[in-house]
Amino acid sequence: MELHLFDASVYSSRRAKLKKSFTGNGLLLLPGNNECGMNYTDNQYPFRQDSSFLYFFGLDIAGLTGLVDLDSGDDFIAGEELTVDDMVWTGPMPSLSELGNRVDCSKIISPGELQEKIAAAIASKRVIHLLPQYRGENQVKLAALLGCTIPALSGYYSEEFIDQVINLRQVKEEAELAEMEKAVNISNDMHLRALQFTRPGMKEYEVGAQIEAIAKSRNGRFAYPLIFTVNGETLHNHGQHNTILDGKLVLCDAGAENEMHYAGDLTRTFPASEKFTTRQKEIYEIVLGSMDHAISLLKPGTTYLDVHRAAAENITDGLKALGIMKGDTAAAVEAGAHALFFPHGLGHMIGLDVHDLEALGEDKVGYSTAIQRKKLFGWKSLRLAKELAEGFVLTVEPGIYFIPGLIDQWSAKKLHAEFINYESLDVYRDFGGIRIEDNYCITATGSRKLGAYLPKTVAEIEALRAGG
Repeated sequence: MELHLFDASVYSSRRAKLKKSFTGNGLLLLPGNNECGMNYTDNQYPFRQDSSFLYFFGLDIAGLTGLVDLDSGDDFIAGEELTVDDMVWTGPMPSLSELGNRVDCSKIISPGELQEKIAAAIASKRVIHLLPQYRGENQVKLAALLGCTIPALSGYYSEEFIDQVINLRQVKEEAELAEMEKAVNISNDMHLRALQFTRPGMKEYEVGAQIEAIAKSRNGRFAYPLIFTVNGETLHNHGQHNTILDGKLVLCDAGAENEMHYAGDLTRTFPASEKFTTRQKEIYEIVLGSMDHAISLLKPGTTYLDVHRAAAENITDGLKALGIMKGDTAAAVEAGAHALFFPHGLGHMIGLDVHDLEALGEDKVGYSTAIQRKKLFGWKSLRLAKELAEGFVLTVEPGIYFIPGLIDQWSAKKLHAEFINYESLDVYRDFGGIRIEDNYCITATGSRKLGAYLPKTVAEIEALRAGG
């Protein structure tokens, strides 16, 4: 079995930082993921290891649990050694001791020994720290290990553990950035394939197969389910059954997860034919201008809330120039009128998870005590709002969408009529949606784009569509 790992010292250093950051004591329990049956036990979903287990223990193998003892400073990996019968099906595997040495963790214990350690800790009233669990099978496993009900597990979820894992993982190391460059470059090639292969008359799934083939050919896979659709007004449209028709826009939101499990997340929107229509070009230029303006604002100390606001105001100004919106730009955005056309946030953190760390709580990752989530439609969907810091990696993805059902609902209520010219929207009902997205790392003085340049201007997109 081939394992893709950083140097062993990377993992021991991360665990050492985690232990040093803790003010409390007790045990940190980091369960890895198990195999999971897809439609019967032995036909399993593709395995994906838990990202925090990967970050601290590195081993991309099912059925392992990491344990960190804050009092003794010892680290343990718990798991079962493969039997000869297992190896008939899996082939030869290194021993757990050999694997542990590859992540600088020499203390290997069995599941029974892990149970004894947990029981002793509970008996002596030592604190056991858990991260929130997003998989049902892990909740069942941990409840059995801790001798509690599944609802009672939440009592073990540790605010300090959550905060310290976020603090460590949100700032990317140089080795991580190198892996993210690889993931974004695979994603770039996926998009180039879509831009060059797509033709009117094809089914969306025909192009989807080409996109996935690029990821697989680089020993990667999708970082999230592919969005490739002529109905780009539906933000997370994972169906790919439509025929691609001349005159329609095609939205491709595709990102690769590379062999080290770091994610890319890119979006391009292009015409099914060789050129944008005038109306499509006008809206596209607004989205692109908003994106470029947002990118210019990225730097440490700036809040992503303010960057999102600036992008929304830029979009509002563009729509005002087309007669779609009206009134005071800042007031329209503050009231949420822009969200009829831009109903999502500008971006999110990205790393080992495509929405990095959100399993630990979206507000925990994207907000702070100083910046709280707004409840207004559109504003409430902003996943990242807090102050940016050097080493953060995030997406920048403004969009404009014409969603007939939403337009009808707002129009019937005359919602934000002082900012929206509803009579101008009939000609846009079948427009679809446009989103453009790239990934950026915050540097000491600003930001830098990850990965090679992926064409995004109207001229560049049209040249690719024409075979240039």
